[in-house]
Amino acid sequence: MSQPTLKQSLNDAMKAAMRAREKERLGAIRLIQAEVKRIEVDERIEVDDARLLTILDKMCKQRRDSITQYEEAGREELAAQEHAEMAVIQEFMPTPLSDEELDALIEKAIADSGADSMKDMGKVVGLIKPAAQGRADMAAVSRKIKERLAQ
Repeated sequence: MSQPTLKQSLNDAMKAAMRAREKERLGAIRLIQAEVKRIEVDERIEVDDARLLTILDKMCKQRRDSITQYEEAGREELAAQEHAEMAVIQEFMPTPLSDEELDALIEKAIADSGADSMKDMGKVVGLIKPAAQGRADMAAVSRKIKERLAQ
């Protein structure tokens, strides 16, 4: 039997949350599904696992930004809700890369692209993005690449 797709996993998780009457979890899963459906309708495509990972990554980034803003404004209850949603979203993402794995990926990409200055950063990011998408914060990856190329 083949491994279920990410969309199938989402549907299964939604059904399980409905049966267990987990209102908050169900709400977060429905947010993901709504975003997937919006993209499918707007772009007239069928979202595959790679695109779904991109969507989940974007949703996590949005939650991180919202959490920062809510905490600065002293709205801890809203920040807690965003944390809960982000936790559910992250359940569907692959395991994050460790710092060592990320460093090795950056070194390999720099070597493969022959990058030696900041002007080559786009090439390096282009090589890393497919492997790191959904497994690392791309803003942090960019910072690490900049540090490495600035040496």
